[in-house]
Parts: sequence; C-alpha cells; structure tokens
Amino acid sequence: MQLSISEYQKERTRTANAVMSFEREDFGLLGPLHLNSIDWANSNHRRSIAASLVQGTYILERDRQEKRRGSQALAPPWWEFFHFKLIRQLVDDADSCVFGAIYEYAPPSSHCNDSIDRSPRYVIAFRGTINKPDSFSRDFSLDIHIIRNGLHQTSRFEIAMKAVRNMVAMVGDSSVWLAGHSLGAAMAMLAGKTIAKTGNFLEAFLFNPPFLSAPIERINYGNVKHGLRFASSFITAGLVLATKGNSQTSQSEDPFFILSAWTPCLFVNPTDHLCSEYIGYFEHRKKMEEIGYGAIERLATQNSLGDLFMSVVRRSAEAAEPLHLLPSAYLTVNLTPSEDFKQAHGIQQWWRPDLHLKCNLYKYK
Repeated sequence: MQLSISEYQKERTRTANAVMSFEREDFGLLGPLHLNSIDWANSNHRRSIAASLVQGTYILERDRQEKRRGSQALAPPWWEFFHFKLIRQLVDDADSCVFGAIYEYAPPSSHCNDSIDRSPRYVIAFRGTINKPDSFSRDFSLDIHIIRNGLHQTSRFEIAMKAVRNMVAMVGDSSVWLAGHSLGAAMAMLAGKTIAKTGNFLEAFLFNPPFLSAPIERINYGNVKHGLRFASSFITAGLVLATKGNSQTSQSEDPFFILSAWTPCLFVNPTDHLCSEYIGYFEHRKKMEEIGYGAIERLATQNSLGDLFMSVVRRSAEAAEPLHLLPSAYLTVNLTPSEDFKQAHGIQQWWRPDLHLKCNLYKYK
C-alpha cells in the first residue's frame, strides 16, 4: 500500500523520534562506560552510579510504555553494569506507572577486594516527570502537588515512604541510599526528611531538586540579587513573628536543628531555574551570619514566604512545613556550560567524566 506524502512524513517523524528515544535510553550509547572499575570512596563514582540508577527507573517506565521485554528491554544495563540487581519496582496505584525502583548491590566474588567500604547495600531511586501520554498526566499532577506543598498527601509518596521504612527496618539506615531526579528528587528529599525525624539518616543523592521560589539566582546583577535576598529575609522573618509569635525554642526542640544532622547531597545546575536557587539559599545564609544578621536568617531560612503569606490570608497560625528547605547539605554545582534548559535539567549530565564542579558543605548552626 502506497503512503500519501503527509502519511510518509508522519511515519518518518515517528521513526526519527523512536531512534532518538532509543539513543537517549541505550546504556551502550549514553551510559558511563568509563566506570569499568568502581571506587566507592570516589565521590565522582558515587554520584555517577546514583544518577545511573535513577536513569534506570526512567527506562523501566519507558520499557513498560513501549512494551519492551526480555532482550528488548533497555533498562537492565543501567544497574547491571555496576553489579546491582533489581529487587522491586515501585508502581503508582493511580495509573500503574513505574515511578521508582529498589536495587541491591551484589558484586561478584572476584570484586571482594575492591573498595566497598562506602558502598550501599540497597538503593531506592525515584524518577522525575516523563513527557509521554502514559505517565505525564499523573506526573504533572504530582508536580502541582509540589508547588502546593502537598506531596506528602499523595498516594505515590505513601507507597515510596512505606518502601523506605520497610527497608530501613530490615537492614538499618547505614545500608540504604536514596536517589532521585527532579520530581523524584523531591520524593527522595521528603522521604529522607521524614525518616530523619525518627533518627535514621540515609545517604541521599538529589539531582536537580525543585526549589519553590522566584529564580533570583538567575539575576546577573549581584547588588540587585543580594538586595532582593536581604529584603526577603526580613519580610519572611517578620511574617514568622506575626504568625507564630516571638516564642523562644531551644535547639533540642527546634525541628530544623534536629533535622540538621541529615546532610543530603544536592546536585544543581545554575542554568536550571528549577533548582538554581539552592545556590543562593545556602550562600545567603552564610553571608547573613557573617554580617551579624544570623538570628534573622535562622527564622527566614526554615520558612517559605509563600506559605507564610497564605497562612496570614487564611488567618491560620500554622503554615505547612516547606518541602524544599533544608538545614544542611553537600551542595555540588555543575559549572560546565549547558546548551539549553533541557541539558541543564537533565539527569545525563551527572555521570559525565569531564564536569567542572564546585562543592561546598553547609551546616545549619
């Protein structure tokens, strides 16, 4: 049967898209093949492997959507190359999509002398939004829940949190890693914060986690940027006093201070407006301490201006705990130039061997 010109063009487009999708998902074409020997004490190796396992969760869902099974499945090399095995898929009860995975590290006996002191026993990884019809609607609704600070109320998070709690109860917190990208980073961050409040501190790798604020970090004028942050701190602190009063809380009762013992690894790109504000968030806190306004910033840094404003409008004394705000973190910034937002936000950047990275440890005082 002969195709019309329009049908022929559509078929060519469909085929081209399928080839591009395959290239983005195939480990042999895109994966970190340079990691044929793993040093678990090497932070670059740890970051690259965590990112690859997150990519594995993306491809698990793409395999499901494309009905790729057995030898046609593209997901397994993303964990098998590093001697992990998939022990469970995390499936959303709303649309049956795969949103996460639990991997077990199972190195061969020939690797018994390798540096595995800092290796995990299990990794729980969460993917971000996939722009495909089979999963986009549900993923997008969860993105909205993040904006509304309501991710903790979703069934997907309940499934994720149950898996985390069960794993920690089975093997302890020192044997479990959390990892996630974008929406998945928000999921991993919330799970990590929740379990940390019980005294269990999981190592976490959070790639491009969303920061719910105006992207002030993208402003090129330093004085304007610092002025906006300074004003925001005073306004936020003022709203805290207006809504919660001036009651003094000891460090032992301060939930932000209690959470400060958990130090997740955050990976952000300054060209990605969804996560770049973490750079200014931590640096501004340091500067406010240096110029003598540490007390003001300690109020501001653990409260969201938007949530506080809504509590004033609703005349409620309690604002929801902001998901994205953290007391402590190892912040890694990718200073390697990005061609566009898609590259700056993508998970693929984090296993490249030639990155220009800036790393800082921030601890809440």
